[in-house]
Amino acid sequence: MDKFLDGKKALVTGGTRGIGRAITEALLGAGASVAICGRTPRGVETAVTEIGRQSRSKVMGKAADVSKQADVSELFQFVDRELGGLDILVNNAGVGFFKSTADLSGEEWRQIIETNLSGVFYCCREALPRLRNRQASYIVNISSLAGKNAFAGGAAYNASKFGLNGFSEAMMLDHRYEGVRVSYIMPGSVNTEFGAVPSNADWKIAPQDVAEIVLMLLKMPARTLVSRVEVRPSKPKK
Repeated sequence: MDKFLDGKKALVTGGTRGIGRAITEALLGAGASVAICGRTPRGVETAVTEIGRQSRSKVMGKAADVSKQADVSELFQFVDRELGGLDILVNNAGVGFFKSTADLSGEEWRQIIETNLSGVFYCCREALPRLRNRQASYIVNISSLAGKNAFAGGAAYNASKFGLNGFSEAMMLDHRYEGVRVSYIMPGSVNTEFGAVPSNADWKIAPQDVAEIVLMLLKMPARTLVSRVEVRPSKPKK
């Protein structure tokens, strides 16, 4: 694989499985050193061990709940110590509960908004002072087509992703002259553990496809910014 990220240092939130794990493996394959986080120490340890067996690049991890600002602060201190810098942040961690507005609990609402939206803010706020000091730094936010297409049962999830899209665009405008590029990716149905997965989900987007899009964004010349990418199954289930 093209080692175009050789010497670069990245953090992927929610990097223990699904889309985040695929992105982690792609970044490592391109030569980057990568830190990941997940909610549980055991999950992080298992993922780092498994991923490390397949990669010659440096991978490490720390348990962190991105909905908690203190956890995020400790995560970035870990990155400082273990990586010695940061060039790329991929905000991938997310949760979802899919119920009607009347049935959605206050705690479920809070968890979705705090993880999917506030968690991204906390990570970006920590990352930006670090990224300003690097050349060709990048923030990629993993959003969803649910950020433009509302659906029944998606009140909290839709709100978090609509908000993430707006946040990403405003942040891009805030920091585009500081050497920090910002993009967001809006996948449709992806074949992961997120939500119910049917026995035959070959029609869905593969996590590796989203990872390829991340690499594509990072390969773009510094003069060019692909601010938003929409991706959907080419032949969705009828």
